[in-house]
Amino acid sequence: MDLENTYILSVDLGTSGCKTALISASGRMLDWEFEPVQLYLLSGAGAEQAPDDWWKAFMKTAKAVVARSRIPRSQIAAVCCSTQGESTVAVDEKGQPLMNAVLWLDMRGARHLDQITRGLINVAGYDLFKMIRWINRTGGAPTLSGKDPAAHMLFIRDAFPDVYAKTYKFLNVLDFMNLRLTGRFVATPDSILTCWVTDNRDPTNVHYDPDLLRDCGIAADKFPEIVPCHTVIGTLLEGVAAELGLSPDTKVVAGAVDVSAAGVGSGAIEDYDAHLYVGTSSWIAAHLPFKKTDLFHTIASVPCALPTRYLMIIQQSTAGGNLGFLRDKILYHKDELIQEAHVSDVYKVMDNIAERVPAGSNGVMYTPWLYGERAPIEDRHVRAGLFNLSLHNSRADIIRAFLEGVALNVRWVMKPAEDFMGRKITQLHVVGGGGSSNLWCQIFADVLGVPIIQVRDSIQTNARGSAYIAGVGLGLMKYSDIPHMLDIKARYEPNPEHRAVYDRCFQEFEQTYKAMKGIYKRLNP
Repeated sequence: MDLENTYILSVDLGTSGCKTALISASGRMLDWEFEPVQLYLLSGAGAEQAPDDWWKAFMKTAKAVVARSRIPRSQIAAVCCSTQGESTVAVDEKGQPLMNAVLWLDMRGARHLDQITRGLINVAGYDLFKMIRWINRTGGAPTLSGKDPAAHMLFIRDAFPDVYAKTYKFLNVLDFMNLRLTGRFVATPDSILTCWVTDNRDPTNVHYDPDLLRDCGIAADKFPEIVPCHTVIGTLLEGVAAELGLSPDTKVVAGAVDVSAAGVGSGAIEDYDAHLYVGTSSWIAAHLPFKKTDLFHTIASVPCALPTRYLMIIQQSTAGGNLGFLRDKILYHKDELIQEAHVSDVYKVMDNIAERVPAGSNGVMYTPWLYGERAPIEDRHVRAGLFNLSLHNSRADIIRAFLEGVALNVRWVMKPAEDFMGRKITQLHVVGGGGSSNLWCQIFADVLGVPIIQVRDSIQTNARGSAYIAGVGLGLMKYSDIPHMLDIKARYEPNPEHRAVYDRCFQEFEQTYKAMKGIYKRLNP
């Protein structure tokens, strides 16, 4: 096997749907297919998806890509997944889901967390001694918004006791896909992370901590085995291989959750090199040689795909999801006002419209907190808002304000990220679907004041990352080889003429949160 002639069936399963790609181990994209997956938003801040929908979307896209490929099937050596993280699937002994998956957006578990987070000396919602232990051993703690598996599992235990009783294992999305591919119940250091039950002090030996397991409120035997991300966990089940038209000897590599996979696929592998991911959600991340936690800004460096490193992550709840909201709920909402039956490449159209508007969106400001926020403040009550609209403004101003609002939100977290690393961010690799927008890349450069490196095929970053992980797992390469393989599309320098405009916008952006946070709390209890 060699890098150029060994291909990976690489899966990128996000909240919006499943993308399956055929990529060489060197990162060269051959073909890909996408299938959307239904998202169910429920009362009480619930968010769910059906695990069987993930699998159907994967099989549909994978079969299409394999069928179209002209390469010998013997050159498709492995399947490797990157998936949304911090979601929870309860499965029985046969691996069948017992209910819909509780997603990373879901906050219904927040009120169940008191059972494990509070104690004798409570500070900001946590028992002081429990918090110290969590931070010391894991690098983080259950988020009080309820948006991680620690809360999801308690919610299922208390609200669906019959489901809990039948649950053989609680799995993340990545773990579920690997189960369906191989029949093995396994987790990776990054997929199990936000259950907050592992000792992460040595990134080469992430393991369950007996004390954390005892106090998490969930039976210890309901957690799966942990394996490194580049582990070959088995081969395709015969039925799956036959349906895909692949050899049953096709290997399955454990893979990684989206944040870890993007860190690999972005090419920002060296210590302190940072990337900005702009998808449904967004984050700034960088690989670091140390474990650290900043409670005040919700930042931590935690286990990731690189087995000897930690990944600093400062995550924001909704980024590109704001553009999806603008498209589906405002501009092209399917009601009697709709005129276009179909608009091809609508985001490019939106870019073209926004490009005609000057920096600052003619005074319109947008805050992109559609479903609460994680960093630099953790606040489940906040919501999105359009500010300072007047009769002089147009739809074009609003579209650009959405783009600028996400960029201003990223600027909000950039200073805490730099403080965390102990050094300035001098450039950012921008990846994810949002990274394919030339206009947005320039806006990011102008708002953040640093050069933006636009990675080619940025929308394929997670899929490329999982292909690289598979290449390492197959013994074809090392992680340190990745920066030399990366294809850069463009570099965007900050426009000094826009600096004063965006400095003023940012000041007002911060003040808007301070002025509105009490109102949001009253409106969204």
